[in-house]
Amino acid sequence: MTHDWQQQIHALHDELIRRDDPAAWVREADAVDASVLYPGFALRGPVFGVAVQDPAVGPEWRVLKPVVNGMPQMCRDSLNTYLWFRAKDDTDDPAVRRELLAAVDVLDREPVNEVEACGARYRIVRGDEFTRCDGDNRLEPPRPTDPEPAERTWDRRADHTPSPDLDFVLDPERVEGGPMTGALLAALRDFAYRGVRFPFDLRRDSERAVRSHPQVVLLPTCFGVVERERTGWEPALALQSTPHDARRVLYDAMGEMWPMLYKFDDEKKAVYEKAAEEFRALERADEARVAGRVFRVCRAERLLRMGPDGPETPRPSDVDEYGPMKIHPTLLEDGTVVFDE
Repeated sequence: MTHDWQQQIHALHDELIRRDDPAAWVREADAVDASVLYPGFALRGPVFGVAVQDPAVGPEWRVLKPVVNGMPQMCRDSLNTYLWFRAKDDTDDPAVRRELLAAVDVLDREPVNEVEACGARYRIVRGDEFTRCDGDNRLEPPRPTDPEPAERTWDRRADHTPSPDLDFVLDPERVEGGPMTGALLAALRDFAYRGVRFPFDLRRDSERAVRSHPQVVLLPTCFGVVERERTGWEPALALQSTPHDARRVLYDAMGEMWPMLYKFDDEKKAVYEKAAEEFRALERADEARVAGRVFRVCRAERLLRMGPDGPETPRPSDVDEYGPMKIHPTLLEDGTVVFDE
């Protein structure tokens, strides 16, 4: 560990003492316990989102779209939609609309990782998702101090908790947390893909990123549902903002989404619906079993690298399963929508 990081960890410790915040001390104790119980790390792989640097708001890069997608092109499409609706609904100025639509046109045609519009820079950003694990490959479950919704509901039609990524400032100098967070950041600075299970181009790009983007940011903790497979734990559902939201999506999937999506027969549907209700009845369970399958709710942490020009973009070895395409009708400078034939 470098002297700079030692100083930063000491500063975080001093700040924790100065604040005299009992809740912060409990969270720090949870983090210490987790480092003992789950000393290892299980890497899921890259995740992607969208960040913006808007001088009208400040010099920092901020997260615009959560860093949770599995492919860069999903984020380009999300940015495409964001800019198209801004041009359609948020301005009556033809010049502003023209500039926004110029960026949309680029995203329609090219797999770019950055566009500019109206003085702001929009960038597809890359992170790595990982979870803590123990020697038996058990993944860390939610901690007692992890935040929960103010009102915990199991209503399938209710909104989920908004992503904590939204408007999150990507500033490596601003560490949210205590000494354990600082120690984790120090340990992750030199993180790179290693070992023969990773193809050479992934290892090469990862090692290059350590040099080109040497600073690191920890994004807010999220919570995922994983399924036990023969080769290990595999993500089963999208990342959520709280442990309860993760439990809710698992409850929804077993009781409604999977039976409908996979066209279960009545017998299999009844098995899954019964498992869903039993899981719900436990309120705070982190494991569900159904038809020989095992699901668990776990904490998911994400690392994002920063360089002199801001957050890291997708690497050459990152894979897209499809390319750019036009995804919205033509929008004219006067605001008229033209539905293409």
